[in-house]
Amino acid sequence: MIKYVSTRGSQDIKTAAQAVIQGISEDKGLYVPTDIPALPFKPEEMQGKTYQDMAAKVISSFFTDYTEEEMQACINGAYDSKFEEKEIAPIVKGGEAYFLELYHGKTAAFKDMALSILPYLLTTAMKKEKEEKKICILTATSGDTGKAALEGFADVAGTEIIVFYPNQGVSQVQERQMVTQEGANTHVFAINGNFDDAQTGVKKIFNDSNFAAELAAMNCKLSSANSINIGRLVPQVAYYVYTYVKFLEKGVLKSGEKMNVVVPTGNFGNILAAYYAREMGIPIGKLICASNENKVLTDFINTGCYDIRRDFYLTNSPSMDILISSNLERLLYHLSGGNAAEIKDLMESLDREKVYQVSDKIKSGLVDFYGGYATVAETAAVIGEMYQKNGYLMDTHTAVAYKVYEDYVGETGDKTPTVIAATASAYKFADSVASAIGLGEEKDGFAYVKALHEKTGVRVPAGLKGLEQKEIRHTGVLDIDQLQTAVKDCLK
Repeated sequence: MIKYVSTRGSQDIKTAAQAVIQGISEDKGLYVPTDIPALPFKPEEMQGKTYQDMAAKVISSFFTDYTEEEMQACINGAYDSKFEEKEIAPIVKGGEAYFLELYHGKTAAFKDMALSILPYLLTTAMKKEKEEKKICILTATSGDTGKAALEGFADVAGTEIIVFYPNQGVSQVQERQMVTQEGANTHVFAINGNFDDAQTGVKKIFNDSNFAAELAAMNCKLSSANSINIGRLVPQVAYYVYTYVKFLEKGVLKSGEKMNVVVPTGNFGNILAAYYAREMGIPIGKLICASNENKVLTDFINTGCYDIRRDFYLTNSPSMDILISSNLERLLYHLSGGNAAEIKDLMESLDREKVYQVSDKIKSGLVDFYGGYATVAETAAVIGEMYQKNGYLMDTHTAVAYKVYEDYVGETGDKTPTVIAATASAYKFADSVASAIGLGEEKDGFAYVKALHEKTGVRVPAGLKGLEQKEIRHTGVLDIDQLQTAVKDCLK
């Protein structure tokens, strides 16, 4: 049975169910599997199978304490008609690459792929562990995780969900999605600060033992829906396995041939899932990490130095406006050979000095990663060019990935068939996308959605239709030092 350990060395080893409930280790580390399982099938054997078929096998291979019946119930509950495409995640050719469209769920972003199943994994875990405390899901969001988590956990028995997002740091559509969220157990707050401030505040709450004792007295326990929760991360591995099988079906690849993967990322979870897929046995050549002007990951991959002593930019790809990439800690743990003491030192250095330099061993493990970035202007230019030449409409984050892909090919000449993680509907960032394809100014984000649809004919996701007419239910704005009090007030 695969168990879960902390990246920072805690001896408190967990089952998958326990790790999903806990969210983050008591020593501030993140849970990682003791072993990354081998692929439970040969990719060629899965041709013709559904996304659900593959996801059940991939997730089960990590979460070995869930029975087959339990996992199937989670899969059936998650990947159903709430997705607007029967395939769940279609793969579409655009320009010189293929786009894995991960945004056909209820909130029109890739977070739906994992946050549709996390509530089922969590409630199943609670039953298995006979957990009787109310689980409070505490989440910081750069725009998309928040709505997907709210949608997944709304009115789920035994849970409360509290989401913090950066005030004026998300798109108008993203904000309206969150503040109109229904559900008696949902709570949403803007915070005066950026995503890193929100995430740091949430982690501080998780790591406060006195606060945990207060919550226990209230019969509550904290957990997370961010990708710091292993129950959020593992389901993402499935769609990279699915992509490879589909490439075999389409004749893009022959069995055993490699594909490259490009991921626009801020918190590093989505590209870490691709790394896990590769470690399971999926033939992946390069893992191409695409950043916007907050290019801390690009610089790290190229130098081995992670340095957040830099300016923070608000860009047209706001879900990547992040400087502290939580999931990178998991990769460092794996590349260090499981040296938890080393990882603990690096993370403490980041907290204290705002910088760390990795060992030669870890740096040598980064050879399979390529880091690049795109500016705001380059992102807009790529959207316009892709639409004009190929009739394919990308959101800003996906465009960052395509620009970095173009740079990678120009630099290396590597023409390996490549999949790009298309992480959101263009309509979530309609103002930026409309401007990029040459449309004029509109009064607000919702008018841009209408104009973009009239110009392109691309379907507006169901979850975004009529959003501007929905009742605003959450209006709280907090300073960073008010988060803990807000959590207590929500749970009273």
